[in-house]
Amino acid sequence: MRGSGGSQRRPPWWPDDEPFPPTDREAWRRNAPRHFRRRIGFVFLAFFLILFLTSAVAVGVLTDVFGVKPHHGLVPLAALFGVLILAGFIAFVRWLRRMAAPVDDVMTAADRVASGDYSVRVAERGPGEMRRLARSFNQMTERLGSDEERRRALLADVAHELRTPLAVIQGNTEGMIDGLYPADRQHLATLLEEAKVMARLLQDLQTLSTAEAGQLVLHREPTTARRLADDAVASFAGVAADKGVSLRTSVPDELPDLNADPFRIGEVLSNLLANAVRHTPHGGSITIAARRANHGVAFAVTDTGPGIPAEQLPDVFDRYVKAADTGGSGLGLAIARTLVQAHGGTITAANEPGGGATIRFTLPIEPAPR
Repeated sequence: MRGSGGSQRRPPWWPDDEPFPPTDREAWRRNAPRHFRRRIGFVFLAFFLILFLTSAVAVGVLTDVFGVKPHHGLVPLAALFGVLILAGFIAFVRWLRRMAAPVDDVMTAADRVASGDYSVRVAERGPGEMRRLARSFNQMTERLGSDEERRRALLADVAHELRTPLAVIQGNTEGMIDGLYPADRQHLATLLEEAKVMARLLQDLQTLSTAEAGQLVLHREPTTARRLADDAVASFAGVAADKGVSLRTSVPDELPDLNADPFRIGEVLSNLLANAVRHTPHGGSITIAARRANHGVAFAVTDTGPGIPAEQLPDVFDRYVKAADTGGSGLGLAIARTLVQAHGGTITAANEPGGGATIRFTLPIEPAPR
């Protein structure tokens, strides 16, 4: 993949201690198979030498133990071991061809991947280890291609999401400068609201990248499931009321306290509620429930909408996955999964038999730090 200024992006699988792209690409492509064949040749010579020395030692032992005379018994014995050496050589060559051909396929395909072609696939052939290597390579290229497509979709979505608030900000600002609009509270509030939309999108991207890099800092403190649920419902009460959707909580008082980051778990519930409100029709309802689970507390956000499409359900927590008619960048559930996992919890999604979807996540119960 070409970047700005003609540079190439380092593939995720490229070794950290090697420069990319290679200084001399053609020499690198040309010498890699040669080095591989040279090492195989060394292995073959070592094998042949060991087999020859073993045969010579065996002949000597048989001569000493059984008293075979060189003038009448050594010739047939040498012929026998010569046949064994030839058979071993043929077997080794066959094994070498079975091993070298799949490795050569992978090396050739790796060259294409290094140049940005993620559509390449390798035939699964040869011994079990080689078939496993080819299978892993194909899975890697498939994932790289999928990530590349999603990255491009993200850039398009981010550009689309930023275009509208930027146009509003630019238009209102130019209008106030030209004297078409007064610089009053109404027009300034519009600018502020559009700036908040942009800030939320950028914050989502920063949170996701920070968490995936393992650099997310959690400010844990003792909190309760009821507090987390009530705060989330209070934040979305106005949005849900405008759409005609009712919000309910079902949280028993006897649940144990959690040692969690209330702000980050609030982000999780906010993302889940935002999706639920977006997909729940007028007159529907959304419920936030919590119950005791094994070594933790399980939360569930259930709506009465149409549910998650079956083809998207296995990948609903991946980045950029969203319905075709849904706004946003498709980062909300990916962020929710990342934040839950940062707390040591798990998150799942399922459709309800009677309609609607439920997102469940479990937080472990940990003692508060002294």
